[in-house]
Amino acid sequence: MTTNKPIFISGIGTGIGKTVIAAIVTEALNGIYWKPVQAGTSDETDSAWVQKMISHPEQIADETYRLKMPASPHIAARKQKIEISLDTILTNYKMIAEKYQHPVIIEGAGGLLAPLNSVAFSIDLAKKLKATMILVSCNYLGSINHSLMSARMCSYEKIKVAGWIFNKHYLHYENEIAQWSGLNIIGKIPDCKKVTSRFIREQAGKLKSKLIAHL
Repeated sequence: MTTNKPIFISGIGTGIGKTVIAAIVTEALNGIYWKPVQAGTSDETDSAWVQKMISHPEQIADETYRLKMPASPHIAARKQKIEISLDTILTNYKMIAEKYQHPVIIEGAGGLLAPLNSVAFSIDLAKKLKATMILVSCNYLGSINHSLMSARMCSYEKIKVAGWIFNKHYLHYENEIAQWSGLNIIGKIPDCKKVTSRFIREQAGKLKSKLIAHL
């Protein structure tokens, strides 16, 4: 598959499995995984983890910003006395897209309104990149509200959304979230206590046709 538009993976919050979903989408589309803003580098980075999970580990692009503190990007950047620039990220995206000639799968930092600097949020980066959005939802108390607010934000900002990927076990209300938001369901990823490269490949195979259909 080839596409001129990047694919932006964002979630309804933090810690809901965006990285796992990004790895699955990258595998399914034979894409390039890129996390332009990585906050927290003391443990394994998301890029390093995805690299171990996908079939083509060379298809990983370097982060634009590697921030040591595991915090909101604007705070982590401030700690290092730098400011995250959307223009710099856009320039890097163009270089990556030209170099690899594969779909670029971008994992956002946190949710859509995670601040990147004093004026811009994660959703502003998606808009700057003219990306197609995939929203990741995970079941917890309050996830309906967070899911629908995320969908409304994309609609308000006129960002194209390919659809939902629901992560882990749901209480049978993912269809209602899709109906209320007016967005497609691309897939449902089952709960997995230990994610392996085999799991990533299996789920990628199941999602591939729907991803291609909705992107």
